[in-house]
Amino acid sequence: MQWEAITWQRMAERLAGHLDNPDGDSDKASGNDPGNDSDNAHQQGSWQRVGIDGAPAADTGVLAGELAEALRRRGRPSLVVPADGFLRPASLRFEFGRQDVDSYLGGWYDTAALWREVFGPTDPGGTGRVLPDLWNPVTDRATRSPYVELPPGGVLLVHGPLLLGHWFPFDLSVHIRLSAGALARRTEESARWTLPAFARYEADTDPASTADAVVRADDPRHPAWTGIRSR
Repeated sequence: MQWEAITWQRMAERLAGHLDNPDGDSDKASGNDPGNDSDNAHQQGSWQRVGIDGAPAADTGVLAGELAEALRRRGRPSLVVPADGFLRPASLRFEFGRQDVDSYLGGWYDTAALWREVFGPTDPGGTGRVLPDLWNPVTDRATRSPYVELPPGGVLLVHGPLLLGHWFPFDLSVHIRLSAGALARRTEESARWTLPAFARYEADTDPASTADAVVRADDPRHPAWTGIRSR
């Protein structure tokens, strides 16, 4: 892979430019002029879905927030949905123990609810009524959050771990990659039992090859990325 040093803000602008002009040059479309004739994507009335994938230590919410702000400056509505808002109840997550790697990989996240409440409403002909979260893992209760109306032409930003192994219909996907050493250093002691799960995810899913863009973030102050790769 060839890496380009970049800031999170500049990366967000490049991603926003690509969303405005998926078939063109994201560098040329990276300005803040909402009148740019490259904004055909959000004039068509459909939604775009972006996945920002990475371990909890990768702080995927940082890029999601920067991208939401870059889209706002372009006049594009967006909705940030953290995957951690769709954890399953503790009775299901911990059915085989609190540190079961297989359960973490395949049973912690309510992927069916994500399909039903997040991706389904933003399919062509959908309602745009998205549930931003479903379950609070701290209280282990339903959040009872109200649905959010994402207008046609809006952008759905889903971020969190293990996103690229479920065939979610992302129009643009970003994988924030940490080396094994950086992942171990930046993972809280209480969560280090998940490290084998992320090693298996890397080996089995190969998110660096699956994603449209890969970010190297061993030092979050100095990220580098591949740019948006053509498919």
